[in-house]
Amino acid sequence: MSNANALPPSLTRYAWLSIATAIATIGLKGVAWKMTGSVGLLSDAIESVVNLAGALMALWMLTLAALPADDNHAYGHGKAEYFSSAFEGFLILLAAASIAYAAVERILTPQPLGAIGVGLLVSVVASVLNFVTARILLRAGKQHNSITLEADAHHLLTDVWTSVGVILGVGLVSLTGWFWVDPVVALLVAANIVWTGYQLMSRSAAGLMDVSLPTEKLEKIESLLAAYREQGLDFHALRTRQAGGRAFMTLHILVPGHWTVQYGHNWAERIENDIRTALPYIHITTHVEPLEDPASMNDQALDRSHT
Repeated sequence: MSNANALPPSLTRYAWLSIATAIATIGLKGVAWKMTGSVGLLSDAIESVVNLAGALMALWMLTLAALPADDNHAYGHGKAEYFSSAFEGFLILLAAASIAYAAVERILTPQPLGAIGVGLLVSVVASVLNFVTARILLRAGKQHNSITLEADAHHLLTDVWTSVGVILGVGLVSLTGWFWVDPVVALLVAANIVWTGYQLMSRSAAGLMDVSLPTEKLEKIESLLAAYREQGLDFHALRTRQAGGRAFMTLHILVPGHWTVQYGHNWAERIENDIRTALPYIHITTHVEPLEDPASMNDQALDRSHT
């Protein structure tokens, strides 16, 4: 028994917001770098270029993930989101390498900075844009369980903290005249965003490997099943997985053997409806079995042996 629950809403509008923000911040940070000559601000601008590439990838994958199931993709296209977050993680690592290269070069050949005040002001405006967009994407990502939007949001937040570090570094150079501070801050920024990139790629790999639902969602399911156990039913072979904004679940329902098929079906429908109410956008497949039959206990493992 299964259900074909409605598709999650399209989230491409958030990707377009991210694209627009990336284009605006590239322009602003590029101007700030040209005005000051700061390698820290250059690293900040490079990361915004990466943001744009990530946002374009997010738009593509969110569009693909929103497609309904078809003959070749019976479970839908939700896993496309993991390719986007993995790609964004890779881009973050690439940006870190570019920043580190530019920073080391500047350490070897220090240069004075110019027009620091105006340059920093422009960078602050760009950072505010990134922060506002990141909060919007993060809220939408958590609401719709979209790893693509969450990855994009965390990338933008990383960019914000990058900018804060760079701004502080450039400001310190202005106050002290220590030109080496600027590239050292850039190196610290590169190290910080490497961690973010690693986390995004790890989470994407987990999704592609059919990781189960988070603990809090599994606890909701178990709580609902506990109420039915008190009414004489039992359950086993509960398996779940997450595919972007969609979740999938299979469950064996053990009922008294004297029940009719229709009566067992009615109880299964009731259980499925309760779970869908608690966890929207979950596809549930249930299998009704008689409590008294020992054969019902033989298929709890993933790979049932042939007899």
